Amino acid sequence: MKILVIGAGAWGTAMAVSSAARHQVTLWARDAGLVKNLQAGRINHRYLPGVVLPDSLLLQGGDVPLAQAVSGQDLIILATPVSAARTMLQSLQHASVPVAWLSKGFEAPLDTPSATSFAPFGLMVHEIRAQAAINLRAGVLSGPSFALEVARGQPTALVAASEHAEVRDALVAAFHSATLRVYANDDVVGVEVGGAVKNVLAIATGLCDGLQLGLNARAALITRGLAEMTRLGVALGARAETFTGLSGLGDLVLTATGDLSRNRKVGLLLAEGKTLAQAVDSLGHVAEGVYCARTVVQRAAGLGVEMPIAQSVVALLDGKLKPAEAVAALMGRGPTAELA
Repeated sequence: MKILVIGAGAWGTAMAVSSAARHQVTLWARDAGLVKNLQAGRINHRYLPGVVLPDSLLLQGGDVPLAQAVSGQDLIILATPVSAARTMLQSLQHASVPVAWLSKGFEAPLDTPSATSFAPFGLMVHEIRAQAAINLRAGVLSGPSFALEVARGQPTALVAASEHAEVRDALVAAFHSATLRVYANDDVVGVEVGGAVKNVLAIATGLCDGLQLGLNARAALITRGLAEMTRLGVALGARAETFTGLSGLGDLVLTATGDLSRNRKVGLLLAEGKTLAQAVDSLGHVAEGVYCARTVVQRAAGLGVEMPIAQSVVALLDGKLKPAEAVAALMGRGPTAELA
């Protein structure tokens, strides 16, 4: 199987490494200089230090046009940030092979929505595809996973979601292995909502742990966060049971509690008294929850969905609440039924 992975960040590199032992994999990056460094040292020092790229992994840079790189492939994987999804999907809209993305989150709201735009706020990638590449057979590969552990071959489980069986089958064939299990799902909306919202909730959990509120508080926050995620997902057309799976509960638990989680780290740093700018700058990588929290709350409000934890995160990031005040606001809410 010939696989093209577009984007040589941590995730793109990790998935390319994971599959290169079984398939002919090409890792393509727009930055030709980065690719030259990868070719010379066979290590992605910037995004995945310590992981040696296998000799079988082919590397191509921006000096090779994307159209040329795409030619002859059986599967195309987009491992770019959500901010690049629209441009990349437009470039691939006539691709005749399955395309899948790894990105999680929301596109920044368009300043001037087009005539085809159906929402005044940021969109998830499957919604971008509906605008930019409607005929593309596409899907998403998501779930509880840190890139470093996948690249090291540590046991991981992901979910391949698409409305097209061909795409799901291609993703399973490409990545399922002795160390990486890939489960199929046709609920693209649910998988994408889980992958996006868990980043926001991880900031809240990092704050909780940073303030040393205890394990009771952490458990309550994750559980109620899952309820918020599920409410939003169902309102957007997802199935509730998707959120008890890998892309919902699984990804939430990992991102909210794992030490490799950048979004959790933001919460921890805010609890220490760092400003948002200081917290983000110290990471060196993108923390998607910071950029999509407001969109999550906006979409929920537009659908009449209550998301008090996400709302508190936005108020915290905007500087309207201090860490202790955000906790007090959540604990001071009136009583309600658990399953309402």
